[in-house]
Amino acid sequence: MTDRRTFLKGGLVAASTLAVSSVNIASASSAKPYTNVVYTGSNPGKWDKKVGSHLPSITVEGNKVTLFTKHGMSEQHFIVRHTLVLGDGTVIGAKVFSGTDKEARSSFELPAGYKGKVYATSFCNLHDFWVNETTV
Repeated sequence: MTDRRTFLKGGLVAASTLAVSSVNIASASSAKPYTNVVYTGSNPGKWDKKVGSHLPSITVEGNKVTLFTKHGMSEQHFIVRHTLVLGDGTVIGAKVFSGTDKEARSSFELPAGYKGKVYATSFCNLHDFWVNETTV
C-alpha cells in the first residue's frame, strides 16, 4: 500500500505542478504528451464551457480550507474526488464522493502556521481532472 500511495502522491504533485505552471497544458494545439489531461480555469482545453461547474473553489478561514465544486451530482455524472495539496506536494487530504451525494464539498485543516500555495483538485467522471490554486 505504501508504494501505491507514493506513486499516487508523486503523480498528483506532478499533475498539480504542470497544471498551474506557465506551460499551456490544456491547449489543443500543444504537442506535449499531457495535453488535455489536467485542466485549469485559464486552460480548460476542450471543456471551456465547463469551468464554472468543474473548477473547485477554495475558501480559506484561518487554518480551515473548504473546497466546493458547483456541479450537479447524479449517478451518471458526478464529482468523484477532491484533494488538497500543499505547495511542496504534501497531500493534506482527500474526499471521495458518489453520485448519490448532494454536493461536492470538502474541508481540510492546514498545518499550524502554514503559508504558501495550496492546490485543490476536482475530478469529474465525465469531464476529467481540474486543478485550482491559491496562496495562504
